Amino acid sequence: MGHSLVLGAFEGNSKYQISNSKTLWSQLWCLQFGAWFFLGKFQKVLHYLGDKINNLGVKISFIISIIFAVTITGLINCSQQIKLPPSDPDNGGLFLPDNFEALVVIDSIGRSRHIAVNENGDIYAKLTFNDAMKGAGGTVGLRDTNHDGKADSVVYFGDYIDEGGSAVGVTIHNEYLYTSTVRQVLRNKLTPGQLIPKSETELVLTDIDENVVKNWHTTKPLAFDNRGNMYVPFGSPSDACQDIVKYGPVGIPGGQGLDPCPELEKHAGIWRFDASKTGLTLQDGTRFATGIRSVVGMQWNPVDESLYAVVNGIDNFHTIYPDLFSAWQAAVLPAETLIKVSDGSDFGWPYAYYDQLQKINVLQPGYGGDGKKIDRASAFDEPVFGFPGHWAPMDVLFYQGDQFPERYKEGAFVALHGSTDRSPYPQAGYIVCFIPLQDGKSDGTWEVFADGFTGIDTVINTSDALYRPMGLAVGPDGSLYISESNKGKIWRVMYMGDKKQFGAAELALMEKRKSRSYIKTPDEEKDNLQQGDELSGSILYKTYCATCHQRNGKGDNNLFPPLAESEWVTGDPDRLIDIVLNGLQGEIEVNGKTYNGLMPNNRHLDDHAIASILTYIRTNFSNKAAPVDALQVGELRKTSLVK
Repeated sequence: MGHSLVLGAFEGNSKYQISNSKTLWSQLWCLQFGAWFFLGKFQKVLHYLGDKINNLGVKISFIISIIFAVTITGLINCSQQIKLPPSDPDNGGLFLPDNFEALVVIDSIGRSRHIAVNENGDIYAKLTFNDAMKGAGGTVGLRDTNHDGKADSVVYFGDYIDEGGSAVGVTIHNEYLYTSTVRQVLRNKLTPGQLIPKSETELVLTDIDENVVKNWHTTKPLAFDNRGNMYVPFGSPSDACQDIVKYGPVGIPGGQGLDPCPELEKHAGIWRFDASKTGLTLQDGTRFATGIRSVVGMQWNPVDESLYAVVNGIDNFHTIYPDLFSAWQAAVLPAETLIKVSDGSDFGWPYAYYDQLQKINVLQPGYGGDGKKIDRASAFDEPVFGFPGHWAPMDVLFYQGDQFPERYKEGAFVALHGSTDRSPYPQAGYIVCFIPLQDGKSDGTWEVFADGFTGIDTVINTSDALYRPMGLAVGPDGSLYISESNKGKIWRVMYMGDKKQFGAAELALMEKRKSRSYIKTPDEEKDNLQQGDELSGSILYKTYCATCHQRNGKGDNNLFPPLAESEWVTGDPDRLIDIVLNGLQGEIEVNGKTYNGLMPNNRHLDDHAIASILTYIRTNFSNKAAPVDALQVGELRKTSLVK
């Protein structure tokens, strides 16, 4: 593959090996001790069987067999012990269950998404976009050449150019490295011992939708079953299937969804393909499941031979339907979900959503729902588990390694990227959790497995979070690897304790972490931060303001003044709030030009909506002013009513 940039050491052979004489003697000592220990345990058995076996040759053969078995067992056990490198003193900043430790494999490789680990320990990461190489070199290969757990050889490669910022997906299957971009799925044959594939890049699948780059939910993570099939999601272009041509992907306040939703024909589902073929398009596959808004992570679970996926739900309930949903309801609903997908599954998008508080599917407000109505929602499949709204699950992993306690083979790890639109409440998520499962079913319990990514106690804005968990992978020794998307940091999590002694006591401290503001269910009153929200503000601005002031904030150069670089916007916030609340008529001068238009009042918008609009315009259009909070708006609203 072309376009490679190599950082660090030369890519040597990273097969696990004994690197010096000290390690060799440690391994021999460990093996000898293990042999003595096991032979001691078998001594009585040997004496007993020796008395029963009269043939000297059989007796000697039996004893040799026992010694050989013990030797092999000891070699395996000792080998596993010395493979694990020492953890970082602070676990790389992570909080983990007792006896789990972590190290930082690499501090930053750029904004990365999913990861995969090869059978020799090589790591591959997919970047969102390689800024330094202008979209080329979007795959990163990492190798630990001196066996200290840290990546010494880092190579950026890939003979493709990324488009947009939604590229996600890197998978190893049948000795091929699969890479997903927004538009394509590619693969390269891996050669043992080589970090970077030298084989010709094969085009596996092309998304021929002409709007794929500007559509929402274009990620293409892959999953492969044990029957020769490949599964690819095609996400919905819009949030909730309002008319995307008229209103864009978000829709408008009070807008209704199209019925039937035309997006379901070629989107919002998972398609199944023949994994042996290349040159595929959507038409070459079979729709396996539908009613699925946005899948960013999928995995085939070999235990129950089923496909599982994590799904991101609809946004902006309060902004779009303020009469039906409070800001608190919009912060915690609708659920993000872990789903078990079967042939013919229908999870209801856009007509329904899963409410994790009521534990049922309910009708979506764009189709006549009010948060309680069920109607046709009862006909759709329900998820295995419902996460709180907007936690953004990015990856799911079923652990099949031998390093962790056995309980972790009975459930799913999920990386939660963290929310962007929970304002005026704290943003939430930003952890890796574990969902215990029994026969593919959840009892509703869940565990915080890895925390500490945010670096702060309260995430007011998404950008406050230091790291955002993204990808999960298991190494050949059973270590769990975690990637994050802000800087491209990768952690390796290892278990250092007695697997048989692991239980509730080792989870106790992690259970207490559920009280943190970015994990707990917010209190409707106490946790309301009252701050305006840029995301909601952008939606409301485009609905109520852009017709006059234009989407770029530059006005129409006639009746309606510019908001960009305007002292009316960046100056006294009380004056600005008063104008939006009560309107303005008459001549004003903006940036040296006189305007004489009519600004209507917007008292019909609630305090948070107005605060969000003003926060948006004060922090966009080249404006750099402080945000506005809902308390300010509320106080001025009361004052203006008295007047």
